[in-house]
Amino acid sequence: MRTLILLAFMGLWVITGAQKASKFSPDAQPAAPDYSKEKYWSALPFRKDAADNIPAGEQWINDSVKKADVFFIYPTVYTKGKTWNQDVDNARQNKLVDNKPIKYQASVFNATCRVYAPRYRQARLNAFSDKENGVQALDFAYADVKRAFEYYLKHYNNGRPIIIASHSQGTYHARRLLQEFFDSTALKKQLVAAYTVGFGFDEPMYKNLKPCNNATQTGCYVTWASFKTGYEPGTSPLYGTVCVNPVSWTRDTVAVDRSKSIGALLLNFNKEYSNVCTTQIHRQFLWVSVDLPFVRSFKNLHIADYNLFWFDIRKNVKDRVDAFLMSK
Repeated sequence: MRTLILLAFMGLWVITGAQKASKFSPDAQPAAPDYSKEKYWSALPFRKDAADNIPAGEQWINDSVKKADVFFIYPTVYTKGKTWNQDVDNARQNKLVDNKPIKYQASVFNATCRVYAPRYRQARLNAFSDKENGVQALDFAYADVKRAFEYYLKHYNNGRPIIIASHSQGTYHARRLLQEFFDSTALKKQLVAAYTVGFGFDEPMYKNLKPCNNATQTGCYVTWASFKTGYEPGTSPLYGTVCVNPVSWTRDTVAVDRSKSIGALLLNFNKEYSNVCTTQIHRQFLWVSVDLPFVRSFKNLHIADYNLFWFDIRKNVKDRVDAFLMSK
């Protein structure tokens, strides 16, 4: 029960009871979001929303002085329902998105970036286990993400530096977004970096985009999938052949002591756990040695891919944006 409470609280990718199978039909899915309307964005700059949350001790920075944007694609919160894809007019689901992944993940970027997070008709959880209908549902979800990004580029970006960020199902879609919009296009010049976490990457996926190799490299992507040190997860879509350590920001396989980590943020949004994660890249996924409430009992730390390194990510975003701006 404790595990289920935490998973529900985090609003991340969870395993629930079996969902009744049905044949996917585009016409049977909820109506498409209109991205010209603010209600179809979970987060937008210059308004108060969940992405504006900051922990105690952090200082709010006005959106008007931020030099970069982040386009954030949130993870699966739609665990079961009558349709393959989520209804973005469902107030309960939207509240879950806002109060969980937007508050606990997208907010990490708000010290340096204007945060854009579109609501999208994400695929139901069991889409990942259905090779026919599920694939169609995921493609359907990506179409929303793509339209939202195109709207962002046309109406909001104005040539500003861009960060792509995501988790879990969000990263499943971000991988494709990077391929179509950044890998071999002029837009790559605006890419500060991609923080695309919790779903597998392989270097051959891209012709030009590469994993980041240090803390200030730009125009690259970082990715990791977190597991308890010593645990061998076997084959999993959560990791591919690429992993970047979110404490050292390198791909070295040497263990990085917890004293090097900045801090984690878990259920209490105002409590920072400093210097708590010893990390090591092992077989292209991330081993994490951590002894914190709730997560200490997990072997698969997917639910906390962002939370365990919240303050590390926050600092690194600033470092990369600063490096990007200095290079121009």
